[in-house]
Amino acid sequence: MEDDAPVIYGLEFQIHIIDFDDENNIINKNVLLHQVGEIWHISASPADKGVLATCYNKTSDGKVVTCAAVWRMPKELESGSHESPDDSSSNTQTLELLCHLDNTAHGNMACVMWEPMGDGKKIISLADNNILLWDLQESSTKAVLSSSSALEGKGQLRFTSGRWSPHHNCTQIATANDTTVRGWDTRSMRQIYSIENAHGQLVRDLDFNPNKQYYLASCGDDCKVKFWDTRNVTEPVKTLEEHSHWVWNVRYNHSHDQLILTGSSDSRVILSNMVSISSEPFGHMVDDDELSDQEEQHQEEKIKEPLQDSVIATYEEHEDSVYAVEWSSADPWLFASLSYDGRLVINRVPRALKYHILL
Repeated sequence: MEDDAPVIYGLEFQIHIIDFDDENNIINKNVLLHQVGEIWHISASPADKGVLATCYNKTSDGKVVTCAAVWRMPKELESGSHESPDDSSSNTQTLELLCHLDNTAHGNMACVMWEPMGDGKKIISLADNNILLWDLQESSTKAVLSSSSALEGKGQLRFTSGRWSPHHNCTQIATANDTTVRGWDTRSMRQIYSIENAHGQLVRDLDFNPNKQYYLASCGDDCKVKFWDTRNVTEPVKTLEEHSHWVWNVRYNHSHDQLILTGSSDSRVILSNMVSISSEPFGHMVDDDELSDQEEQHQEEKIKEPLQDSVIATYEEHEDSVYAVEWSSADPWLFASLSYDGRLVINRVPRALKYHILL
């Protein structure tokens, strides 16, 4: 969320590019028209910051259907802009359509996931009960369906969300449908694990720990956030019960995986410190040669202390349901949240905790 890392979020028929000037605490905005319909999901390419995908509603033959497409934003917005907030509203521009993800045979799109570590040419979309793997070709102007799989079972099965794992050479994804979380191998499109009744009600969101390959977080309408080891899914390794209404979003910090963000319909954003299941449960390792006897004794005492998982801060700037929380890709101590009323709030990890983690 600096000049080279704009925040992107969808608002009805527009996409707003938010440029945060960290030094001066100023938010600038540019507006892009999304003329094809109302946006329900948006995701940016990890390989090309000018490319993004949207899932959106449109009316076809009297019915509302949810489609997906890949777009490119104007070149001058890719590197951040310095428009003043007053001027930007009149400076609307249009997205360039690269290609549609044609899902006419598969149902309504729920979300689009980019391959996390790839070249921006592989996308997975979830449409009703179908998982669709697409190859983007010819400068992303053509999408070819390379493989697919369908969720089978009783009733009207429908995916609500999914996440592509950055581990295992990017060959695994996790999906949520109803109260169940499932893992899939993208090479065979076969299921590799299933967490039945992961939540008491609908599962809303998932996120993988960026540093621990088997750890997955989930959240849902039972007001809980759960952490799973996908090698043994009989019980969650940890459960957070700090929210009082549906939890819409859970996000691991990209650099310090003990930091967890959650957003909820209770209008709150909660920052938690899940030390015990992080990749550094005992803090940063220090070379013994660098410690004096007194420091070494203090270090040993610290290691003997019980691990403390705790809520660091609760943010209550929103007056409506918080539908999205996201960490900055440019600054690990910065995060944004977005509520139903269109309010975007940018916050920082408390300075005391930042230095405690670093030192």
